[in-house]
Amino acid sequence: MRKASFPKKIIILVMILALPGFLYYLLTAKGKNRYKPLSFYGPKQVAKTGHKFHGKFIPDTIYHKLSDFNLTDQNGNPVSFKNFDKKIFVASFFYSNCPTICNVVNKNISEQAYAYRKNPMVYFASITVDPQRDTPQALKKYAAQYEETKKWLFLSGDTTTIYNLARNGFLVNALQAGKDDFIYSDKLILIDAEKRIRGYYSGTSATDLTKLNDEIKVLIAEELRKVDKALY
Repeated sequence: MRKASFPKKIIILVMILALPGFLYYLLTAKGKNRYKPLSFYGPKQVAKTGHKFHGKFIPDTIYHKLSDFNLTDQNGNPVSFKNFDKKIFVASFFYSNCPTICNVVNKNISEQAYAYRKNPMVYFASITVDPQRDTPQALKKYAAQYEETKKWLFLSGDTTTIYNLARNGFLVNALQAGKDDFIYSDKLILIDAEKRIRGYYSGTSATDLTKLNDEIKVLIAEELRKVDKALY
């Protein structure tokens, strides 16, 4: 029985990995314009390099990318780009003493994290805007209320790093306006494997959360397509 079931497991795994790429092909094949590629957010630059299309030189575009960062997760482990190497991740900002909106947003993230718990390409990262109180130990206690946190990192660090990362990296607001008064975005931010911003979604909107789920699948398909090109 074990010998018979092993090939079946391989076939099922291949189908799971191939399905997003197949859907991507159906949506983009033969120029039917049924698929709209995800946008790139942030400032752009025209590169000196480029490629030819129908004999015409088209310069490449340099898109905004996150700079590397050094934070600490709820288990006390250091977190940087190495943790998201060739990964897609969804970032957000919060603080554990937030009275209302953070609980709604994080409940929705929890559902997304559970949905992608078996997918090795997708991670989630929630960054506190109140690191003085939200130590790794405090974040570990906070994270315990959620079912699936193996691929959902709760991150802390110093305020300079976090606020600069929010404004200059993720291009959202994050600052402390007064005691227990923090200004930050409720957006979930979709980051591709090359650390570029591909989408913003309200963490309290059911419509935006559905869109995020769909567009995560689009990015998965794009990454699998890169693998296919590399193989052939």
